[in-house]
Amino acid sequence: MPIEYLPIVFFLIALFYSSVGFGGGSSYLAILSLFLTDFYEIRSTALILNICVVTIGTFVFIRNRVFSFKMFWPFLVLSIPFAYVGTQVRLSQKAFFLILGSALILAGIFMLLRFVKQKLESKEFNNTKKLLLGGSIGLLSGISGIGGGIFLSPVLNLLKWANPRVVASLASVFILVNSLSGLVGLHVAGTFRLNQSLMLQLVVAVVLGGSLGSYLSNRKFNLKFLGILTSILVLYVGLRLILLHGFGVKI
Repeated sequence: MPIEYLPIVFFLIALFYSSVGFGGGSSYLAILSLFLTDFYEIRSTALILNICVVTIGTFVFIRNRVFSFKMFWPFLVLSIPFAYVGTQVRLSQKAFFLILGSALILAGIFMLLRFVKQKLESKEFNNTKKLLLGGSIGLLSGISGIGGGIFLSPVLNLLKWANPRVVASLASVFILVNSLSGLVGLHVAGTFRLNQSLMLQLVVAVVLGGSLGSYLSNRKFNLKFLGILTSILVLYVGLRLILLHGFGVKI
């Protein structure tokens, strides 16, 4: 695929992911790895694009009074410092993509289970469980270079912690704060790098896609189709990363 098509592809990714409260960082990483050779430039670019998309979603969720800080703060307390710590872990490019691919396959499975297994009883989380879950996913998000909402949201939806729109708002805020923390971590570690000319085109694309996806999400449309499509996309990205970086197989 010519690099000139990247903005169109990233617009669609931002549209799909933002409709369920995600930023799209996992797919940005996978696609950028095909075009960019600098591993740290790939991570930095994906984090910036993630922040652009979820900032829009967070603003819309807060404006529509879906997000409640009182409900969500325990998830955020440990995730922020742990996301920073995760960015300080130095991994080879192969190890990084294998870890990311494995985590995405698991997340994709959980996302699909939400649509096929609807009879689970709702689960209550005390603050200790929220702290531990937020901290562990924050660490994984820092290591993997994405915001972490793609790991947190499927778990909460599967356990029916709250309705999907409320969970999506948490995922959006969770991704935002962890991506910002990760960005600071990359800067401190001296591994923050960007291709400014490409960056500008991609930012415009994901802002447009993220705005449309957030609009659809907050208008209470039936987003089951987009949710299933996003789940399949997450699974595909995870499988592709493992096959490509673990076995040298392209799909």
